[in-house]
Amino acid sequence: MSETPKNNELPGSQYGSKPQTPKNMELNLNPKEQDYMNAKAYLLTCSTNTGYNLYDHLSRVLTKVLDQRPQNVVDIFEDISKETKRSKFTSDVDTVQDKIDQSTEVALSKIQEKLFLKGGGEEGEAEQDEEVETPLPNLMELCFFFEQAGIGLNREEIFRCWLALKELVDHHPLQHVRFWGKILGTEQNYLVAEVEYREGGEEEEEEEEAEEAQDEDATEKEEGEGDEDEEAEEDDTPKPDYKPPAVIPKEENRTGANKKTYFVCNDPGKPWSKLPPVTPAQLQTARKVKKFFTGRLDAPVISYPPFPGNEANFLRAQIARISAGTHVSPLGFYQFDEEEEEEEEGEGGRENFVENLDFEGIPVRDLVDPGLQNWVHHVLHILPQGRCSWFNPVQKSEDDFEDEEEEEEREEPDEPEPEVGPPLLTPLSEDVEVDGMPPWTPKMSSNLIPQYAISVMHSNLWPGAHAFALEKKFENVYIGWGHKYAADNYSPPPPPPIQDEFPSGPEITEAEDPTPEEEAALRAAQQEAAEAAEDMEEAEEEEDEDD
Repeated sequence: MSETPKNNELPGSQYGSKPQTPKNMELNLNPKEQDYMNAKAYLLTCSTNTGYNLYDHLSRVLTKVLDQRPQNVVDIFEDISKETKRSKFTSDVDTVQDKIDQSTEVALSKIQEKLFLKGGGEEGEAEQDEEVETPLPNLMELCFFFEQAGIGLNREEIFRCWLALKELVDHHPLQHVRFWGKILGTEQNYLVAEVEYREGGEEEEEEEEAEEAQDEDATEKEEGEGDEDEEAEEDDTPKPDYKPPAVIPKEENRTGANKKTYFVCNDPGKPWSKLPPVTPAQLQTARKVKKFFTGRLDAPVISYPPFPGNEANFLRAQIARISAGTHVSPLGFYQFDEEEEEEEEGEGGRENFVENLDFEGIPVRDLVDPGLQNWVHHVLHILPQGRCSWFNPVQKSEDDFEDEEEEEEREEPDEPEPEVGPPLLTPLSEDVEVDGMPPWTPKMSSNLIPQYAISVMHSNLWPGAHAFALEKKFENVYIGWGHKYAADNYSPPPPPPIQDEFPSGPEITEAEDPTPEEEAALRAAQQEAAEAAEDMEEAEEEEDEDD
């Protein structure tokens, strides 16, 4: 008589061995057992907010009821459940318990989480958004080309930058957006976006910013009016006649060094900050100093000569210098507009160009020619004055002279010689050598498979500036510290020489104090002279009386 297996043992199993689970357990369960398993699995589902599940919570509540055995359990069951939840709760602001701070990666991931959240809306609305032309560039395609050249950022960071640019496009009325590059800093880095506003879009934002600035200035003036009045009453010191040299005005928006607008952020997902326009004084000083960026826009720039502004202004000046020196394109990709050609020639220079629709591309072999004849600069050169168009600092205005007489008496200053730079779309072959090296290094992305290679340009003047071109596509990018190449180690300019002392002469020379004997002799001589004068007066009076 055969024995029936016990404890779900299969035939052939030895006593004491563990039961073997069938390969498909659901086939051996009846419907009630299957419903039980499904119900238990549902109760074990964890909450997305707290991470707890109902099965464990009920187990703890029932254990507490059986241990304490209170009266009228059904009436206080909800209270026992709340107490059980409260015992598991941990406050985020509790200073008694040790709380581990979030790592930098976790904090940044929470900030960047919003980049991956798609905005709510129906499917029809999403299809309409795709049909509308967007200024957002195809950053992943550009990443593919730069990746072949061995430059650029990794794909993950590029994709996050792409999402950050999309957020910038969604919040500003922009017509053109371009990923300018990445400037490294000692504490944080800067991701830079180059944009162009739609017509009227920039003016609206500037008006809002101006209104906010006016409100702040008005409050500051009201606070300081009383102190200024008191100082004006007490201040009677003479004012010097010295007049400082004329301040070179900055170029207007959409012209010269301020043709483009730039936004920066430290990491994708963090808010974008708009950089202020650059001034000639900032560009002139930026050429004389060499500073590492910190990653904080409000950080002071401590240097000699003193820089007129904070790190945001210094960053904007360096971006303008790098763009003017390293933004290049294949010859023939851009051309001057025939309608505006005559007007701009009459004014003294061309500042605008348009894309050449008939451009067919240049072979890669010609683009990597060391002669550099097939690449041109498409950003205006910055003059030593700090502007792209020269400004006459001694030009006369109506307020310079009060009347005609002063005009005749005043000597006219010497007319300065206008500064002239290379015109727009100048070939790279005319660039000045860098310490005996060519200013650019052209290369092919691959010599093993040249038929599928792209042409790459590396700047030796601004290390970190690169450009690629293939058929009708090209792009520029900068990834570096924002420093210009220098053959020697940087040394700040020496301070100006000490001012000469005022020439000494008898009119300012201090006389020596007389001795007591000399003072007595002087008094006696003065007394004798006074007596002689009195005698002369008396003699003259007597002569008048006799007459």
